[in-house]
Amino acid sequence: MTGQGIMRRAQSTHAETDAAISAVLTDLAPADLALVVLFVGEGHDLSRIEAALAALPAEVQVMGCTTAGEIGKGGYLDHSITALGLPRALFQVALGAVTPLRAFDTERARAMAFELRAGLTFSTADWANEVAFLLSDGLSLMEDQLVWALSEALGQSPLVGGSAGDGLNFGTTHVLVERRFRSDAAVLAVLRTPCTVTAFRFDHLEPTEQRMVVTDADPAQRLVLEINGMTAGPEYARILGKDPAQLSPFTFAANPVVSKLGAAHHVLAIQRVEPDGTLRFFSAIERGLVLRLAQGSDIVAHLDQSLAGLSAGGVTPDILACDCILRRLEAENTQTARAVSRVLDRHGVTGFNTYGEQFNMLHVNQTFTGLAFYPPESGDDLAAYGVG
Repeated sequence: MTGQGIMRRAQSTHAETDAAISAVLTDLAPADLALVVLFVGEGHDLSRIEAALAALPAEVQVMGCTTAGEIGKGGYLDHSITALGLPRALFQVALGAVTPLRAFDTERARAMAFELRAGLTFSTADWANEVAFLLSDGLSLMEDQLVWALSEALGQSPLVGGSAGDGLNFGTTHVLVERRFRSDAAVLAVLRTPCTVTAFRFDHLEPTEQRMVVTDADPAQRLVLEINGMTAGPEYARILGKDPAQLSPFTFAANPVVSKLGAAHHVLAIQRVEPDGTLRFFSAIERGLVLRLAQGSDIVAHLDQSLAGLSAGGVTPDILACDCILRRLEAENTQTARAVSRVLDRHGVTGFNTYGEQFNMLHVNQTFTGLAFYPPESGDDLAAYGVG
């Protein structure tokens, strides 16, 4: 059996929104929950979800977002409404919103995070563990600045999050703030709990020696204009040995680039090639940056091994995960999506496919990032295995 029953899980693949959200809320039985988190797939009427949420008790806080795919029982899901709930017996939650996100004030964002933490510290002084979960507009281009500001205020408390999606449309993404779906917004949940919580981030990629230099860029738009002094898209295609006309999301998923700093690397994923041949990225990019092509190991085996590593000492956690859409595209392109789904299901993962992930002070891509929740009494056992 997976998980500890710390999180409550529910999902519906019903195509009709009223039926789907009704089934999810019925299964969650949210009256005793501190927080409900919703992941909403393509095709649902967001106004109908808002109407259903309006009937929840005021003490049940809600956050969520639209997705590029969902993760629940059975693994990868599409067009579903998937949800998790955190019970008040084990969690106290403070929510804060950043809107409009594209014009957010750094000092106000820091002050909000400080205030959220201060309120929880006062009310739950005997609960020692604190983490933060962030959902943000995946097309805002503001995640890098936001996580930097929030992480400073959160101090030693881990920050994990994901950027809302819109399937593969890249049109409009929505974040659920105060029971309303909004674009150009982010929502931060600070959680206090007696449970042991581990924040994790991993990927199955290794940098190669194939390098390229960003010789011209528009950082504000996350656009790489030139690589090696040539138009970015055609030059990237040349390095791969491909026709520029063949560049697609599947190409970018299979041929990621990374920025390497010492022994660590960060994936800087490509979103799409623009009509003028420039490359639009999911995360911050700048002129002079040296990029390396990366190659992936077996995504199924790596995922299984990494998730199993979170169960050190025989204690199996409940897992909330943000999984980049490019990882899912790679699995689909290599015909391993069903095997990945089996791994996700076996380890009891709940979450969504993102347009980017946040981990402490970084906005990253093509990673599997999240929070693992363990029972309150498990801290000493986990510490012996280097977990927690």
